[in-house]
Amino acid sequence: MEICIFTEPQQGASYEEQLAQATATERLGFDGWFRSDHFLRMGDGDPLPGPTDAWITLAGLARETRRIRLGTLVSSATFRHPSLLAIQVAQVDAMSEGRVELGLGTGWFAEEHEAYGIPFPSKRFGILEEQLEIVAGLWSTPVGDSFDFAGEHYSLERSPALPKPVQSPVPIIIGGAGPRRTPALAARFASEFNIGFRSEDTVAATFEGVRRACEEIGRDPETLRTTVALPTVVASDEASYLRRLEAIGADADTFAEVNVAGSPDAAVEKLLRLRELGADRVYLQLVDLRDLEHLELIAAEVLPHVR
Repeated sequence: MEICIFTEPQQGASYEEQLAQATATERLGFDGWFRSDHFLRMGDGDPLPGPTDAWITLAGLARETRRIRLGTLVSSATFRHPSLLAIQVAQVDAMSEGRVELGLGTGWFAEEHEAYGIPFPSKRFGILEEQLEIVAGLWSTPVGDSFDFAGEHYSLERSPALPKPVQSPVPIIIGGAGPRRTPALAARFASEFNIGFRSEDTVAATFEGVRRACEEIGRDPETLRTTVALPTVVASDEASYLRRLEAIGADADTFAEVNVAGSPDAAVEKLLRLRELGADRVYLQLVDLRDLEHLELIAAEVLPHVR
């Protein structure tokens, strides 16, 4: 099972702090570093230093790392025109020598759209579907041919469909707990289906639903990896555990109900249960990315037992 680090820089993190966590992620033996794609802090707290753009950040990290996978969990379809997104991701893929993964979703955080004047239609699923068709179409168009698209939301004429990414294809991540439309999109376009922040029973049921969606269109379910993302707080003693919960504003009474929480042994048990449910990658959401001792503890006392 792969273990990746996932963080939320909109909560207050500079590029330098993200770089420090990402390079530690690589040095300590994790498989990847992924970040959210948001432009506004969620909840109260110090907003400084302000937001960083996900794909500009990943471009920098592509040149500062050598092994780990890099990507978004997930980019919002409302933020970027799909043609430009395809160019950006292909370029970062080249900069990383083929280590990029694109997580793409509908977007959900209305307040950040209001804050930055970004349109936020009430119905966004059709936008996401057309973006997936365009990004996949641009990347798969043979060199020398052109790509055309006529949809409700986007129209492309005689696009040269360049540049091409290093990977063919770039892994696309689609996620969510929706019972019908999201699994159907994942079956059509994704290399990975992800579910986050849900109980083990929900994870199991959702994985089964996306496998059925694959079978309905004649796709082998084994070609679609299934993954889980969960907030994570691990500590070797109670005081450290409570301190780490407080640092991210988490409720000590409820945090362990769903998440990766508690001692290293408890974290290992949780991850092994997720593997039994079919997760072949887990994203550990570490919101306090300045706490590199947390990362080191997980690498030393959890990682060796779940590989």
